[in-house]
Amino acid sequence: MSRQVLEVVAGFHPVREALRHRPHAVRRVLASERRGGQRLREIEELCRRHHVSCERVPEAALGALGVPVHNGFAAELVPEPQQAGVSGDRDLVVLLEDVQDPRNLGAILRVCDGAGVGRVLVRDRGSAPVSPTVARTAAGATEWVPVERVTNTAQALARLKDDGFWIYGAAEGGTAPWDLDLSGKVALCLGGEEKGLRQRTRDLCDALVGLPMRGRVESLNVATAAAALLYEAVRQRTDRSATRKA
Repeated sequence: MSRQVLEVVAGFHPVREALRHRPHAVRRVLASERRGGQRLREIEELCRRHHVSCERVPEAALGALGVPVHNGFAAELVPEPQQAGVSGDRDLVVLLEDVQDPRNLGAILRVCDGAGVGRVLVRDRGSAPVSPTVARTAAGATEWVPVERVTNTAQALARLKDDGFWIYGAAEGGTAPWDLDLSGKVALCLGGEEKGLRQRTRDLCDALVGLPMRGRVESLNVATAAAALLYEAVRQRTDRSATRKA
């Protein structure tokens, strides 16, 4: 019977999270014939639990799916509309503009999941797609973080402002995050690897936020910067919550 495979995730963590989070979308799981041990047992148990076929295949069959780095596991899925805001902090949003390296995008999504970001907006043109490489780098976070592709950054920011969000753009020379109030409705904008945020986007931000660089390197990788900025927001939001309970 013919089958149209519209999405592939590869690697142990992305496959496991797909089986945990949306097993109804998993067509089948492929595991390398060379794979054994606890990880294989865990994947097989999840497949049995959710009545998903788990097939042992030659290593070359996994590579033929277009995912040369798979660690012995891959899954074929039927794409489904993502449900923005299913989990996470609805008042903490990240907007990504021109992040072209799929490994950077995956690392940022992993950080966003850890920080409890409610949703991630990705500018469609000029940005990497959510590919198997992104899913593998994100270690399963693509199954949990709602990602929405947007065609127009200005319009997306206008909608956020109408909803009461303060817009902060990450840029060199911006105000240190601990000197800003990141405890309310916050949207953090992060730009691409080469040029950062577009000038138009910077102009639309309520303020620019930056990390002081005390060494000889001029700037941080975008995923590293995202982690530092988001966890300062987490710290402030945690402190605010503790104060309210006191």
